[in-house]
Amino acid sequence: MNPGPFGMAQTGVPFGDVAMVRDWMLISDADGPVGTPARENPNRKIAGFACPRSEVSGTRLWGWARDHYGTPSDPLRFFSHFFVHNYCPLVFMSSSGRNVPPNTLAPAPRAAVTAACDVALAEVLRAVRPEVVVGVGEWTAARVKAVVDGMEEGKRPKGVGKVLHPSPASPAANRGWAEAATKQMDELLAKHGVVLEQDVGSS
Repeated sequence: MNPGPFGMAQTGVPFGDVAMVRDWMLISDADGPVGTPARENPNRKIAGFACPRSEVSGTRLWGWARDHYGTPSDPLRFFSHFFVHNYCPLVFMSSSGRNVPPNTLAPAPRAAVTAACDVALAEVLRAVRPEVVVGVGEWTAARVKAVVDGMEEGKRPKGVGKVLHPSPASPAANRGWAEAATKQMDELLAKHGVVLEQDVGSS
């Protein structure tokens, strides 16, 4: 949906838990320093790869990508099939440093944000040309569907679907997110005739 305070806000990678980005994707501050915004929230500093906190959503999502579609030592198998785009790349915070998801913004700013993000998502879809688009979470999935429905006939992906958001704030995600996401993803890909390489560990 938008960057988490201990994930993409620190690494620039969607769902970018520091350990997953550094140890699995092999991206680190050696590839370039993470900058700080001109107006930084004093209660939520940007420490980049030195951030000591983990991003649970990112640990779940990228751990699942690694274990089900990738390999422990090589993320390229996953990325040869998937492109991960963050619908809204902006971090919104309260003065206390609490994360403010875009779907909870007041109506006027929310409308402005979604209008800009819808345009950006449409541009990404036209560039990447995916067979299937998967929204992570209900709200993002709804935005994805709205954007795809507004695209020209013949240029739309063949399928749109969703998987459960891995947020620890979701009781359903805490009851076994990886298993639920795998089931949703496998059903969606099968429905639209998308065949990937054999899953890791299934031979």
